[in-house]
Amino acid sequence: MSSDSKPDIKVTIEKLRNGRWAFVLKRGAVVYPAHGQFTNQIEAIAAGQAALKALESNR
Repeated sequence: MSSDSKPDIKVTIEKLRNGRWAFVLKRGAVVYPAHGQFTNQIEAIAAGQAALKALESNR
């Protein structure tokens, strides 16, 4: 499978029921569970972007 045909990886930030923030990875139709319990939205965004960058560098 070439790198052009792989689905895009998307990161979304969600607020959990306990008031903390987490990021969710989505690759095509596959949704990976929420990661992290960050105290603010900025920390969750930074961690999500770092995870996205790490996954894209492995392609």
